[in-house]
Amino acid sequence: MNLSAHFIPPLENGDRLTRSEFERRYEAMPQVRKAELVEGIVYMASPLRFESHGKPHGLIMGWLATYYAATPNIQFGDNVTVYLDEDNECQPDAVLFLPSTVGGKATVTEDDYLQGAPELIVEIAASTASYDFHIKRCVYERHGIQEYIVWRVYDKQIDWFRLQEERYVKVPPDEQGLISSQVFPGLILSVSALLAGEYAQVLAKLQKSLQSSEHQNFVERLQEKAK
Repeated sequence: MNLSAHFIPPLENGDRLTRSEFERRYEAMPQVRKAELVEGIVYMASPLRFESHGKPHGLIMGWLATYYAATPNIQFGDNVTVYLDEDNECQPDAVLFLPSTVGGKATVTEDDYLQGAPELIVEIAASTASYDFHIKRCVYERHGIQEYIVWRVYDKQIDWFRLQEERYVKVPPDEQGLISSQVFPGLILSVSALLAGEYAQVLAKLQKSLQSSEHQNFVERLQEKAK
């Protein structure tokens, strides 16, 4: 019996692979929790620290979950695999998207992955040195992801990019330290409060925004499309 015929090489950082080969190797390594194919190159996450990744990731998910709970007919997810093209199979920290039934571009495949561009992606990055801030931003821009948020934890910065004429433009907070989504009315982030560790204030600002007529009108439009 030729054992080499059944050997599947492990994924390694920096490997250049097709998407099918990447998936074959990734599926053969169940101990690996996060690996991505970005522009045909394999990126594998290092062990994740609490303060620099786990905690901020949890805070972002809580913020998005609050919006999701108040907004029927949308979807959000944590660390879901997203198929963008043959060279890019990403696994963002968080996604928020409109199902195709209400006009969204992303769909859930038969094998339960996400195909196409979600409307909003969030990544937790260490600093500007991260590939989230450079190469993945270019990929997301090219694929028409409308809004991209990068929390650079070590730099104590949150960058919110909005797609305008097929290019990302960085959106600054207003005088109150707030940024509002254009794709998801009512989704507001108190950048200043989040960076200051005032999470109750982050959720309070969001809850107030969820009571706005802008958000209510959005909910009603989604309900009409979903009929």
